[in-house]
Amino acid sequence: MEQRPLGRTGLSVSAIGFGAASFWGHPAFPETDAVRLVHRALDLGVTLFDTGPAYSRGQAEARLGRALAGRDPSALVVATKAGTCFEGGRVRRDMSLPAIEASLELSRRRLGLEVLPLVHLHGPSAAELTPDFLGGLQRLRDRGLFLQLGVNSFDPTVIEAALALREIDTVMVDINVLRPERVPLVARAAAAGKGVLAGMPLAMGHTAPSRLRDLRPSSLWYALRALKNHRADMSAGRRFRFLHQQPDITGPQALLAWTLAVPGVSAAIAGTTRLGHLEENVAAPGLPLPENLAVRIARTQQGELAKKISK
Repeated sequence: MEQRPLGRTGLSVSAIGFGAASFWGHPAFPETDAVRLVHRALDLGVTLFDTGPAYSRGQAEARLGRALAGRDPSALVVATKAGTCFEGGRVRRDMSLPAIEASLELSRRRLGLEVLPLVHLHGPSAAELTPDFLGGLQRLRDRGLFLQLGVNSFDPTVIEAALALREIDTVMVDINVLRPERVPLVARAAAAGKGVLAGMPLAMGHTAPSRLRDLRPSSLWYALRALKNHRADMSAGRRFRFLHQQPDITGPQALLAWTLAVPGVSAAIAGTTRLGHLEENVAAPGLPLPENLAVRIARTQQGELAKKISK
């Protein structure tokens, strides 16, 4: 597996990261299968694992910790989140320093780690990134709770604010074929020395044929989530169905290859509940995106941009 530098952190990460979230972390998905996926990812050279205390109704972080038990943590970059948690049947947000400290302590126990390699603030506002707040986080870092600090946000204004902050080492950005407008933002992040992790590189499956005909629980779960929260992306994704009709590269591999080709991207985080999909994803860094396919993607993106401007 290709290893890439994570900005100026001094860390290297696998080009494909394992997303320990969503249905993978739910009790409805058997833990034996979830653990098997993590172990296979390790065998295939994946060194980056991304999770969070709010994911999978609060179950994902502890499950990842159990899956990695007995493995050498020095060879891995386990990234988690702070600022959100799952409590009382819902995701609760709290960016106060006491809440973040408590969250980090719990994450260390759940993940079985003395020090968290990478912590992303989960959806902060730009206004919350104050000197006092960042100074408090630095004190937590100095105490040895975590090594690297990042910001995970799908709001470009928040990422822009983070780029000017020396305390921020990495950013996680939603970049995929449906978000080409993020390319300049990634370039600015890389120029600022930040490590860039690509969230949602598979466009949440919106470019693929409908999952509603697939009766497996995981497929239905993702399909219903998309219908509830991502109808606009579902509509745009239909115009990229051609990605799944290529002779020499699969749809997911084409999506990952496009994202990994964006200058400045350190790794693409992809989650899955299927062994075949994991192996397919991990093969993507070695596959060049065919030139004719890259041209067709760019033309389709331009068409989508023109539609947004005309509205």
